[in-house]
Amino acid sequence: MPLLKTVLKNELILKAARGTATERTPVWIMRQAGRILKEYRVVREKAGDFRTLVQTPELAAEVTIQPVDILGVDAAIIFSDILVVPDAMGLTYVMDEGKGPRFPETIRSIPEMARLRVPDVEDDLSYVAQAIRLTKLGLAGRVPLIGFAGAPWTIFCYMTEGKGSKTFSLARRSLFADPAFAHALMERITDTTIHYLQMQVRAGADLVQVFDSWAGVLDRESYRTFCIPYLRRICESISDVPVTVFAKDAWFATADIAALPCATIGLDWAQDAVWARTQVGPNRTLQGNLDPCVLYAEGAVVQRETERMLQRFGPNRHIANLGHGVYPDTPVDNVRRFVDTVKEFQHPNA
Repeated sequence: MPLLKTVLKNELILKAARGTATERTPVWIMRQAGRILKEYRVVREKAGDFRTLVQTPELAAEVTIQPVDILGVDAAIIFSDILVVPDAMGLTYVMDEGKGPRFPETIRSIPEMARLRVPDVEDDLSYVAQAIRLTKLGLAGRVPLIGFAGAPWTIFCYMTEGKGSKTFSLARRSLFADPAFAHALMERITDTTIHYLQMQVRAGADLVQVFDSWAGVLDRESYRTFCIPYLRRICESISDVPVTVFAKDAWFATADIAALPCATIGLDWAQDAVWARTQVGPNRTLQGNLDPCVLYAEGAVVQRETERMLQRFGPNRHIANLGHGVYPDTPVDNVRRFVDTVKEFQHPNA
């Protein structure tokens, strides 16, 4: 059953995504629900392992809400993993402690795609929908809730490579050696992703983000051929809430992403805010993009660099964030300093 619509007390992020003027810049942090918080580690130990935490709605909702209470961010993001999509498609992943995800089996040809299934997301991923519903109840309208999924190319990388990689050369090889297979698998991933994100919206997600973590291993033409069409399908399928596309290291695709029907474009820390604005124009919101390593500095440096970032973006159509996920050993006090600096900053003549 869909959740009844909650009246939000803090709509800053939704307003910024839609281009409505806000009294200040809203802020949240990628990977804010995670190892930087001792409270998260307590729940993680209770769960026993990462997959159990992701698949237990009560625990996933608890750690989703923690950053709202502890850090004061303007949005929660549901605690889950991008790899639940291939998992639901029949390609099970293992989370090796300290090493990251690994797939014991891979898919590298059209015949091998026969091992995949067409999931019923309402059943196979019901634990995510239930976590969203519980989170919405726990938030009680304090801030919006962000849903998310991995972009088709990033999921393709894991399904073909079987693990993380610096170059994803096996995945990239498929694009040139067997493009029919590459498109066929991307289509399957896209179909599941669309149904999955639509389910999250029905469950109560107020906006959704698509993470293309490995976009930067491609060249511009390959990204245009094998990524943009599938991102477009996803963006076109989500009409009830704003969509953010975050393609890490893909500065070359900024203008192409701006042509998609998405509300917000996420920037990594290497992209210049002023340059990005010239690429996307005035009718898209930008998100980001402080270097996560700034948060290892002393508090005065964190404040100075955060203010410098805010000045570069200006007062309009900006959602403050890091340029990637916060690193797990980052001092919590510095994360708070970042959040508080954004919330206290006033743009001159705004």
